[in-house]
Amino acid sequence: MGEFRGMTAAKAQAEAGMELFKSAEGGPRELDVAAAELYKTQMEQRIFVLEAEAALLTGKDNKKERATKGKEVSELKGEARYVDACKVAKGLEPKHGNFVKEQAPQPTFKVEDAPAAAVPEKKKEVAKKTKKEEGGLTAAETQELEKVKQDIIDRKTQLKAEGLSGGQQNKDPQVVEWVNRMAVLKQKQDPGGAEEKKDKDASKKKSSKAPLSKDEQKDLGQRELEVEQYKHKLKTEFGYSKKEMLADPDLQEMEAKLTELHKRAS
Repeated sequence: MGEFRGMTAAKAQAEAGMELFKSAEGGPRELDVAAAELYKTQMEQRIFVLEAEAALLTGKDNKKERATKGKEVSELKGEARYVDACKVAKGLEPKHGNFVKEQAPQPTFKVEDAPAAAVPEKKKEVAKKTKKEEGGLTAAETQELEKVKQDIIDRKTQLKAEGLSGGQQNKDPQVVEWVNRMAVLKQKQDPGGAEEKKDKDASKKKSSKAPLSKDEQKDLGQRELEVEQYKHKLKTEFGYSKKEMLADPDLQEMEAKLTELHKRAS
């Protein structure tokens, strides 16, 4: 029986060796690990932001919007390019063929040339890149961002208790200062947010009843994005109800300008 078990192990090793030989004989594909790592990091930043926003949408009133955020997260996680980026980052073959470099003709494969020691080197290189590209904030800035968010919430809670309306709370000098700082940190944290803007701009162009000039398209898309961002800020960061949002003078002015631009396009 011992001899039989020994033969089984030897056979398994031989089969593994043949598989390695076959993959090399067919010309292994060179994967663009750096690009995959960068894309993976950018996508995970977007996923993190959406999940954080969803976590703030508590209660029955926000159930629909919370579900929408969850759907966006699921779509991002299932996106073919992101799936491939995760696989390539782990040293696996991309399922959908992304992040593959064009290959030059491969040299004749020799078992003794198998890059056994190359794997740890690649892992070290990927680890270094991950540390450099992990978000756009330093550890200290990340902590600062969380503190500023909490400071805004605490300050607005205090002002609300003192009888100030939502609009008055927004104009509080301390709140304004913190909000501006938070905007700076968020922009640095999510530099890939421009991609979302392009997607929104593209969808708005399709819905336009009449063609716009490039400048008008840019202005329209920018204003729509600003309105949506401001609404989201009022709801998630300042705790506005729908009634308070409708009464906000800044939002009214922004929507009036947007409506005027839509009328010009129709």
